[in-house]
Amino acid sequence: MKLQISFDMTDLEKALAIAQEVHEYADIIDIGSLLLLAHGVPALHRFRELFPDKTISSDTKIVDRGKDSAHLFSKAKSDWITVMAGTNKNVIHAACTAAHENKTKVMLDLIDSKEVGQSALEAKNLGVDALLIHQPYDVENPLVFLDKWELIRGNTDLPIFVSSFIKRDNIEEVLRINPHGIILGRTIIEAADPKEEAKFFYDITRGA
Repeated sequence: MKLQISFDMTDLEKALAIAQEVHEYADIIDIGSLLLLAHGVPALHRFRELFPDKTISSDTKIVDRGKDSAHLFSKAKSDWITVMAGTNKNVIHAACTAAHENKTKVMLDLIDSKEVGQSALEAKNLGVDALLIHQPYDVENPLVFLDKWELIRGNTDLPIFVSSFIKRDNIEEVLRINPHGIILGRTIIEAADPKEEAKFFYDITRGA
């Protein structure tokens, strides 16, 4: 199971400082959408300079201009980008094609899909490399996505990542469904000791 740590914040220097503390426990470093909105592609450049050999994902949330957006981030050496499932299928396919030309993978974010089962079923044929069950930040029940797990898993053989407010007191419920990876953001970056928290989740995912 992969552990992906998301830096979804606006302070780039703080994000880089925390990343330096926790990077050894991250299989994937995720540049969050807020960081990209605040700093753009240069944020990706800064992370790539610090971690030249680390897998880096950019939470681009592409909904339009799929080809151009994918080229922009894949040429900047992002290993993964995200595309929204609710957008037009042509946008998804164009983003996947452009990304693959530059050896970048695409994760389809199901947060805005009206029919998650159908989105999961069609994803592989559109060129998608993995699915993301992305829980909205402000939802009170962080594990509500579990209700949709079987519907999504049953319609695809693609890897599935889950992103929610996963914490020590609910991680066991998430591990039971055995996703390909979990994405942690504020659980790590807002912790009193981010390195200790990252190590805890890294160790527990190694045993999953």
